[in-house]
Parts: sequence; C-alpha cells; structure tokens
Amino acid sequence: MSTTMSNAIPVGTNTADVAGKMADIASSHPLSSRYRGATVEDLDPPSALSCHPTDPISHALLTAFERDYTHLTVISPSTRALLGYVSIPYLRSLLSSGAVQETDEVSKAMVKFRRKGRVYKVITMETPLEELEMFFNGEGDGGDRGRQEFAVVTDERRRFVLGVATRTDLEEFARRRPA
Repeated sequence: MSTTMSNAIPVGTNTADVAGKMADIASSHPLSSRYRGATVEDLDPPSALSCHPTDPISHALLTAFERDYTHLTVISPSTRALLGYVSIPYLRSLLSSGAVQETDEVSKAMVKFRRKGRVYKVITMETPLEELEMFFNGEGDGGDRGRQEFAVVTDERRRFVLGVATRTDLEEFARRRPA
C-alpha cells in the first residue's frame, strides 16, 4: 500500500511532470510565489535611527526630517536596549493638538514595547518576506497584534537593532520584482 503526500514528486517522474507539479505547489501558496524565497535582507532596509527617551522631541523631529524617516527607535542610553519607538506622523499630530511640546522628552510621546503579555515577534535579516507580510497584516502568532506599519529588524537574540522595514518597503519590493 503506497501513500504519497500531496506535494511529493515520485522518483523517476519525467521533467515536464516535475515542472508542472512544482508550479502547482507554488500556486497553492500565493505569498510564496509573490516573494519567491526573498528575505528581509533583500529589502535592503535602512539602518535604524535611534534616539533616547530623554532627548527633546525637537531633536527626534530634526533627526527624522534630515534622513526622511517616519519612525525612530527609542533605546536606553545606558544599555542600548530597545524600549519602543516614536512615529513621526503621530508625533506631529500630538504637537499640533498641544498634547506635547517640542521641549518635552521623547518618552512623553513614544510607544513603549511591552515586556509582558504579548510575544515579541523577532524580525531578522533572514526572516522570509511572507512572514514579514503576515506580521504587517497582524496574522500569525495568535493574530491579535493588529496591523503594523513597520518592523524593527534585530539580530536573532534582539541585542542589536539592525534596521527598520516598512510596509511601503515591502510593497515597493513586490512592485519592482517581475512576476
């Protein structure tokens, strides 16, 4: 009695049949055909731009403006541990509403990463783009994360912030890549 997996290709099958079977497998996984094995490293994410929670908001705005960044990571000045991030569009809305002043510390406007509760999703340079897209869409790992606009790219052990990948980076990569 012979049982085969649906994605198995029997030994001795001719080349045309193998190519057809591989196309069937790829088309059954819509995301994988879109990115074809690419990883976060293929996005060539820019280095993360960080500030400290005690920096004035004006410093964060100027730093982001000079490099055309929409998000800055916030790190501890003593340990360089990742504490959270500041969204520049959100920061501008806080300033215009009067909720914060340019002289206030970044800590007053930053989004802090939770240390307990939700599991932190580690995004590394080796993370497949399918996984990154799922992260942006709030899918996987329980699915209660909600949509994300950017991901902090770290090393596997989360000791170093290597860069930031945005939803726009992923969309541009998919648009530029031939089908």
